[in-house]
Amino acid sequence: MLIIMKIILMTMFSLFMSIFIGIFLIPYLKKKKKEQTLSVYLEERHKSKAHIPTMGGLIFIVPPVSLLVLLLILGKIPFTYNLFIILLTFIGYSFIGLLDDYLIIKRHNNQGLSESMKLILQIILAIILFYFFLKGGNEPLIWIHTLNIKINIGWLYGLFILLVLTSSSNAVNLTDGLDGLAGGLSLIAFFTQGIITLNTGWLEGYIEITLFIFALVGSLMGFLMFNSYPAKIFMGDTGSLALGSTLGMIAILTRHELLLIVIGIVFVLETLSCLIQRGYYKMTHKRVFPMTPIHHTFEQKLPENEVVKLFWLIGLIGSLVSLLFGVWI
Repeated sequence: MLIIMKIILMTMFSLFMSIFIGIFLIPYLKKKKKEQTLSVYLEERHKSKAHIPTMGGLIFIVPPVSLLVLLLILGKIPFTYNLFIILLTFIGYSFIGLLDDYLIIKRHNNQGLSESMKLILQIILAIILFYFFLKGGNEPLIWIHTLNIKINIGWLYGLFILLVLTSSSNAVNLTDGLDGLAGGLSLIAFFTQGIITLNTGWLEGYIEITLFIFALVGSLMGFLMFNSYPAKIFMGDTGSLALGSTLGMIAILTRHELLLIVIGIVFVLETLSCLIQRGYYKMTHKRVFPMTPIHHTFEQKLPENEVVKLFWLIGLIGSLVSLLFGVWI
């Protein structure tokens, strides 16, 4: 019962903090003209979004990190390597995204960090995370819970971590194209991972990680007050890279990497649509979809807020199915 109360309090405090930050951050970013630059393919349909500030990920990044650090300083929760890994992932990838957003704003185009520089930074961070992963007593295992299969892949697990973090962070980044879409789907996914993590009593620091997850859920609720249709601010790469990588790292620590595909089914579909489109176009110079990521194709048939609701529903179904395997089976 005590842990449930702690979860509720962390969610509530983080929600209030994110709303407070958003109230002051949005006018500040508008004043400083920290606005996103639209893709040339979306300028006509999304021209009303041209002067909406970006870097809004700070609204949901600051509260959970601040609360966890405060609890650590006060000695209310113990320090564990696994909690440190989660915080390092969250903060590290948000920094990469922040740098990308800053360069885009400064240059007034969509040219932030180059793909090679992004990859280099992610590789460096993945190596550091793999070091702390092993130092925390974790084994480099591919673990399929339902079948109770464990495969030790040794140092290759470092490459596996890089693959999971890179793919998950970029998947959320691709999905962040409509008001409230990535934020709402991330809220659903983290809520699901919070329940799953609370069920992993064998994981050192699982309670502290659960508290962090629900603090993030609370801050995402607050963020959606400003980001849902019509959006007053966008999360930018600052937020999307942080969210995606943290989803991936939680899946790694709780040994539910394969289940992440179901939890983030919409993120997976968005990414696949881009890969299929790019591959098919290179081979035939024709397109499979009118536009990618796939939410832009749906947007040509439905109003933006209806597309978001539909994708939220698909994400919720995926999360419910994943809970069946992650907690029960």
